[in-house]
Amino acid sequence: MLVNCSHIIDIQCYKSLSLDKHSTMPKGKSNKVTFKTYDPGQAFLLPPSLEELVPQNHMVRIINKTIDQMSIDPLIGSYKGGGASCYHPKMMIKVLVFAYLSRIYSSRQIAKALRQDVLFMWLSGMNKPDFRTINIFRSSRLKPVIDKVFSSMVKLCQELGYVRLENYFIDGTKIEANASRNSYVWKKNVKRYKANTEEQIKMLLDHIEQVNQQENLNYGDKDLEELGEDTQISSEKIKAIVKRLNEQISKKKQAEGLSKGDKEVAKTVKKLEKDRLPKLERYEQQEKNLSGRNSYSKTDIEATFHRLKNGLLRPSYNILLGCENQIILNCTVHQNPGESSLFIDHMNKLENRIGYLPSNAIGDATFGTEENYSFLDRHNIGNYLKYSSFHFDQTNKHQQDKFSKDKFLYSPQTDSFQCPGSRTLYYQEEKESKTDNGYIGHIRIYACEDCSGCTFANQCKKGKANRSIQVNATLDQYRSEAYSNLTSQQGIKLRKQRNTEPETVFGNIKWNLDFNRFGLRGKDKVNVEMGLISLAHNMIKIYQIELKKASDGKMMKQKSEQKNATYCYFYFCSILVR
Repeated sequence: MLVNCSHIIDIQCYKSLSLDKHSTMPKGKSNKVTFKTYDPGQAFLLPPSLEELVPQNHMVRIINKTIDQMSIDPLIGSYKGGGASCYHPKMMIKVLVFAYLSRIYSSRQIAKALRQDVLFMWLSGMNKPDFRTINIFRSSRLKPVIDKVFSSMVKLCQELGYVRLENYFIDGTKIEANASRNSYVWKKNVKRYKANTEEQIKMLLDHIEQVNQQENLNYGDKDLEELGEDTQISSEKIKAIVKRLNEQISKKKQAEGLSKGDKEVAKTVKKLEKDRLPKLERYEQQEKNLSGRNSYSKTDIEATFHRLKNGLLRPSYNILLGCENQIILNCTVHQNPGESSLFIDHMNKLENRIGYLPSNAIGDATFGTEENYSFLDRHNIGNYLKYSSFHFDQTNKHQQDKFSKDKFLYSPQTDSFQCPGSRTLYYQEEKESKTDNGYIGHIRIYACEDCSGCTFANQCKKGKANRSIQVNATLDQYRSEAYSNLTSQQGIKLRKQRNTEPETVFGNIKWNLDFNRFGLRGKDKVNVEMGLISLAHNMIKIYQIELKKASDGKMMKQKSEQKNATYCYFYFCSILVR
């Protein structure tokens, strides 16, 4: 309640006012300019309540209600106890999620909002953790448990009926890392520079050996002779050799002094120790940092250089995301650019989160591999993953092409194919294809013994060699199943829905929430940020669903009231007629 004293007017000032008797203004109106009361120093009679300042249908209330329903026992269990009191982890999660939803990603800006923004003050209960506390909680405290916290939200969405975990839509995108764009280290360069350094080391060791032979010294022994052309040079071996040579030089210097040959050896050893050995150690460390990748960033060692959609080469992470009804169910962070080899890891993480796998998996052609199809078959998951030639197989050009290998007739008795020109293609050999995950596929090769004289040779084959085909029976069977599913009535519906599922989620995260670059470094911390932005996105979807429910309920109530009013009107009209 405010004490408003603005109605008290100076009596003398009031008497000095005079009305123009000849004024043309209408009766009861005045041309005097008036303003609403403005007094920043006005005191409150009663203390203010933040509850009154937050609208009842504001999104911050949904965040507060939803996170209160989530189970965060693993996060609470990570606190050891003792010492000073800690900020409640639920409060910290609420603040971080609302900050990410508000496009505030800096810990300093979040701390500033807690001091200035009424919504943040209400959500935090007037707690004001500083930026260091916020950053430590986000980058350290949440790091080992963010997956379990996000799993709690997924289970809550399932309990509330927002998702049914039937149709799982999966896709991937690249998000730039918090690293310099010029901090690249390439695998080919490391391999070349290391080979040059090893060659220079061998030359220095050969020089020591030559001096040894010329001066009849005792520095060259089996350690040097074993480093031949095919010997793998390592920094540990070179350190041992340098240490032994330095010890021998030191002993001889103390005993009888160094000759000209000794000084030459000492100079070569010093060059080996101060110049070549540090380079070799650096290249070995770079090979270790690469961990099988083609590149990494010096700023964020776990980030890999990827080609983004805008054509630029940037250090980034590969994000695989699965959703249903545009609610994120699972999100994984990867370093490799290819997505086909990451599908199984992503699905295994989903099973660990919710306890089982969805009924159907829907994805684009990058996931349509034999390895992924085999995984779906083993787990009885509906196969709605496209393959590389899915759209081409539906064209008239392919269907009218009688020389395509799927139009050749197979004879199980002779294990051979017959082409449209009635020539026979016999089995030649079998090859194996191995994926990055170690899955082995078997490819059988069939070839015609003689295509000469065939009237269809120019249409059937290219070049002078006889026509040959490669057949992967297992993959062909999986593709046939996928084609049948995708062209069915349900498949067409799911293909259309896929365009509005993961693409919409990525659009909301990258454009509406303006999250195009991670703020933390390292894969584990990036996973925390991805978990927080996923929680923020899901809060938006829950808020929209709840608003729609409230709007539909209000509309139904209005229709019911209108129906009752109409009934009453006709009832009273019937009474009057009587």
